[in-house]
Amino acid sequence: MNNNIFYNKKAQWTAYILVFLVLLSIPFFYDDPFQLNILARYAVFALLAVSVSMVWGFGGILSLGQGIAFGLAAYGMAMTMQMQYQDPVNAPIPTFMLTNELESLPLMWYPFWSTTIGIILTFAIPTLFFAGFGYMMFQARVAGVFVAIMTLAMLGAWYSMAYDMQPFTAGFNGITPPNAFEIFGGEVDPYSSSAYWVSVGFLAVLVLASKALLETKFGTIIQAIRDDSERARFLGYNVAFYQIVIFTISGFIASAAGFCWVMLTQYVSPTALELSFSISCVVWAAVGGRLSLLGAAIGAYLINGMQSYFGDEFQQLWLIILGVLFIGVVLLLPKGLIGLLEILLGKFSGDKKDNLSLNNNDKKGLS
Repeated sequence: MNNNIFYNKKAQWTAYILVFLVLLSIPFFYDDPFQLNILARYAVFALLAVSVSMVWGFGGILSLGQGIAFGLAAYGMAMTMQMQYQDPVNAPIPTFMLTNELESLPLMWYPFWSTTIGIILTFAIPTLFFAGFGYMMFQARVAGVFVAIMTLAMLGAWYSMAYDMQPFTAGFNGITPPNAFEIFGGEVDPYSSSAYWVSVGFLAVLVLASKALLETKFGTIIQAIRDDSERARFLGYNVAFYQIVIFTISGFIASAAGFCWVMLTQYVSPTALELSFSISCVVWAAVGGRLSLLGAAIGAYLINGMQSYFGDEFQQLWLIILGVLFIGVVLLLPKGLIGLLEILLGKFSGDKKDNLSLNNNDKKGLS
């Protein structure tokens, strides 16, 4: 029997809830608008790390394409906010389209006249794309490094489209909605407590919902597939179905990050679809602990906080620092920083199993 409190479900839920209560309470004690916006952006990065944790840590699927869902949702949100600013009669066409000599609003932009439809499409398009793309891959039994290659190739294709379709997407310059996001008759100021709570609220709800899902029979099966897909298939489980579902869920979580990102920055460009950004998401999850949703989120907060603090002073060396940190964690702490907590709690509880080595490669999901 494992006596480590780290594996106690009640202790885990208590820790998760306490962390999110602390995050949600920050605006009551710290009201600097600029810093609140920065912290809200960290919550967006945490959402992306959690999406990686779901698909890679628990699904065993290394995806380098989380930026696809993030980018598509970000463009959907930017289009929604841009059309909130446009006047249907006097100024129906965004300025960047007029600059590119378009005489009428492109058909793909028409649904975004409605804020409700725009929000639905912001989440639906990337989620459905992940479902379809996942179906194509996993029904064909694509696995391992080949999934990484296919998601990487698809990410590059979307990046090229966003960059090359200048008249429709503003190309490299990106879309910059002039006004803050409007909903329920009011504006969500990107530097307000409201914007912060929306971002952290998304993070809290999606992490807790994902954790609950992983503790069901579905979670047990998807982790069994991660550990030995052929054995799960032999036992009669539809491996492709479970892989498609976890891949789609990760896309939905990443789309929530894209939604919040544009709400906070009022800007999107093809950089949202760059490879380096998607790789950063993987690094955040790995450093924090890809086998733990909370660990992945903490990794995103920690690394981006370090970048904000040290970035200006060590701007040229930051990527090297990040690479060394990533390699060090992978070699010394395969479970990430959350694995160090597991070891320390094991020592505290007198669990000999957890005191053996920092290099414990056990793949047990920590959720």
